[in-house]
Amino acid sequence: MKRVLQGAGLLLILAAVAGAAWWATRADDGPVEWRTATVERGPLQASVSAGGTVTPVRQVQIGTQVSGQIKEVLVDFNSPVRAGQLIARLDPETFEYRVRQSMADVEAARAQVLTAQANVMAAQAGVAKAQLELEEARRDFTRRQELLASEFISPAELDRARALVASLDQSVKTAEAQVRVAEAQAQSAAAVVRQREAQLAQAQVDLRRTEIRSPVDGIVIKRSIELGQTVASSLQAPELFIVARNLEDLQVDVSIDEADVSRIRVGQKASFGVDALPGRNFEGTVTQLRKAALNQQNVITYIAVVSFRNPGELLLPGMTANVRIVTDSRDDALKVPNAALRVRLPDLDVVPQAPFDAKEAALPDGSGGAGRAGTPGRVVVLDAQGQPRAYEVRVGVSDGTASELIVAAGSPAARALQPGAMVVVGVPARTSGGARSPLAAPPQRPTTTF
Repeated sequence: MKRVLQGAGLLLILAAVAGAAWWATRADDGPVEWRTATVERGPLQASVSAGGTVTPVRQVQIGTQVSGQIKEVLVDFNSPVRAGQLIARLDPETFEYRVRQSMADVEAARAQVLTAQANVMAAQAGVAKAQLELEEARRDFTRRQELLASEFISPAELDRARALVASLDQSVKTAEAQVRVAEAQAQSAAAVVRQREAQLAQAQVDLRRTEIRSPVDGIVIKRSIELGQTVASSLQAPELFIVARNLEDLQVDVSIDEADVSRIRVGQKASFGVDALPGRNFEGTVTQLRKAALNQQNVITYIAVVSFRNPGELLLPGMTANVRIVTDSRDDALKVPNAALRVRLPDLDVVPQAPFDAKEAALPDGSGGAGRAGTPGRVVVLDAQGQPRAYEVRVGVSDGTASELIVAAGSPAARALQPGAMVVVGVPARTSGGARSPLAAPPQRPTTTF
């Protein structure tokens, strides 16, 4: 049994070797039919495609600073409004009562001021009376001094007169202190009046705030309230309306992936379309690149603002736009299909890239900036005898289908990569003998015109 198995294994090995030899013989039966494309010169644009939302350039969210029940709604969707126009009203009854109460408080405070002023006048009269009594006591004390010198009165009477002068002097000081107290009370009453007047003014402001008015000229694009609805204003004012100031000047807020955001610059041209108007393109300009990053499901994006004119108000806020932003362009680029840059023939010698000088290496200012000489690449060119030769090149801008080739002037690559030259973009699935090539790609047409 063991010998039988060994014999069978030997037969399988011999069969495999014979099959490989037959395959190699079949593969060498005919020449390789390369799939090729031509090198061309022409315009080339690099762009970033992304989605965005059409929004007004200027829009105002109108809310309320007071709470209450909606008593009137005077505008609807698409209603044009003017600055200061009344657009809704809250029930003002509660606020009217507050105003009346504040007015009564003001009147009471003013009455307190009058009372305090009267007290000041009474205290001042008391001071005047005490001063008169003090003057009278001083004159009496002077007369008694003269009488004592003539020995008409006893020293005890003089001492009583002296004590009366001192007592009345203290009474004057007490009356003066009472005047200052009354004046302070009058000032306090006046401050209470100002406080009550401020409360009255606040109540009147709250009453006026029950009238919701548009702060700008524009058109109502959103209404969030209904008649009879109760709105509560707490830490954040509730949204009642959104007014767009001008629907002829709109913008698209475009979500740019972080991998492409370095290519976006203010002033770049953009075009976009919307599903509502298929086949029609709109032109705009990048006016802002916001530096605040947005993280949605671990995907980082940045907002680029594309401004555009909307004559006839064809586009409406909220529409989804498919935006293409031109990040770089060449008017006369040497270009090949991107497939030519992916071809790799392992047994082929590669002509190295020639050194660049500063002027040759500089690219026009675009998304990558001046002074960049592209990225390394390789293309395979068919020579006059139809034999492939590989050249190292530098790759500039790409539109996703074709890429710019940057080659040093006078180099072998520059001589080989002339417009009309044939570059290999792939190898057919089978040679003319029917054998499958080890470098084959999926079958396509033998020659591709680019």
